[in-house]
Amino acid sequence: MKKWISAAALLLSFTVGAQGGKAVDKNEIKSVGASAQKYVKLVLALGQHDSGYVDAYYGPKQWQKDIEKLGLSKKQIIDKAQQLKMQLPDIKTVKDEMDRLRVHYLNKQLSSLIAHANALAGSEKLDFDQQSLALYDTEAPHHKLEDFDAALADMEKMLPGDGPLYQRVDKFNRQFEIPKDKLPAVFARAIKECRDRTKVFVELLKNENFDLEYVKDKPWGGYNWYKGNAHSLIQVNTDFPIALSRAVALGCHEGYPGHHAYNALLEDNLVKKRGWVEYSVYPLYSPQSLIAEGSANYGIDMAFPGKEKAEFEKNVLFPMAGIDPALSESYQKYAKLAAKLGYASNEIARSYINGDITKEKAITLTQKYSMSTRAKAEKSISFVDAYGAYVINYNWGRDMVKEYVEKATSNEERWKRFSRLLSSPRIPSSLNW
Repeated sequence: MKKWISAAALLLSFTVGAQGGKAVDKNEIKSVGASAQKYVKLVLALGQHDSGYVDAYYGPKQWQKDIEKLGLSKKQIIDKAQQLKMQLPDIKTVKDEMDRLRVHYLNKQLSSLIAHANALAGSEKLDFDQQSLALYDTEAPHHKLEDFDAALADMEKMLPGDGPLYQRVDKFNRQFEIPKDKLPAVFARAIKECRDRTKVFVELLKNENFDLEYVKDKPWGGYNWYKGNAHSLIQVNTDFPIALSRAVALGCHEGYPGHHAYNALLEDNLVKKRGWVEYSVYPLYSPQSLIAEGSANYGIDMAFPGKEKAEFEKNVLFPMAGIDPALSESYQKYAKLAAKLGYASNEIARSYINGDITKEKAITLTQKYSMSTRAKAEKSISFVDAYGAYVINYNWGRDMVKEYVEKATSNEERWKRFSRLLSSPRIPSSLNW
């Protein structure tokens, strides 16, 4: 029997179970709906000042035209957003769980909009942690770079030799690069597996689909551009050779049960079924991004628990890519060691954004702790230049989602919690409600 979960059914059972089926006052519902429309228009207005701010929009096209005609200044947007925040109901007076989550979501999303508008206006310069809290509703844990030296020492033992460690790592990783002529087939197979595993537990929409493109000259490795009506454009950056493990990672992260599934479920359950127009727009620098990126990264573990990712790669993708499956064991050992260095990138970004180190020092430290070539390290820092503290959404976001999901003990219950998260207005500060 299939174990898929209807997200709509989950939302209904969650709401009734949490609050005994009580509804908010009708006037409160109307006021929140009106506020939601104003919020969407303010996001679109700020997008006029920052072309990268609106990551997706599939609401009324007339709203975009209206906003373009208005030509609101950054100060006008800030003032209107502050007024709108004050008009939202006190969440203590909202009895229904989902409506309370909705009001909290709008409040925090507006706060992040104000923070980003202030930054664009040049009136407020935030350090790394201030950015994290203002834009993403959380602060990532602090580490010292020296905390990661033990993992580097273990990598030195695994890959002994002369020259810098990053050169040895680069040479090791070249064994696992997908040949360009095999990229389409390998990625198609990986994404299919991600989808097949996801749909066992999550009821995907019948009309959901995506297009896959290969691009260059981007600061990111992969991107999902959600177009609405359960359709996405997934792009894969081929500036550098792509390691085989990235096929499953990107397939899950950008596709299933990651961004594509997340956006499609939000649109269907919140926009179409509930009429919550605020989910027809996705501002990139906002608390929603931590849930989006965190669930996309943790979604890899959901789809491929335990050793299943390694086994699938060894038995299916290695042969497809023309890579010797006998190398799988050493690659998995390397991957486990490399994972221990994940939070080092946060510390480098924190020091760089705070002005404690120069760009050149940030690149040098990235080479060391990411064990990457100069070119790849430069690409990593270019991401920080473009997106700032957004980097916390990948590792800290994953860990926050992991903690939320793994409060359930069985695999089926974990999928229920994960599916609930993909279809609800939860953001970092409401994960534990």
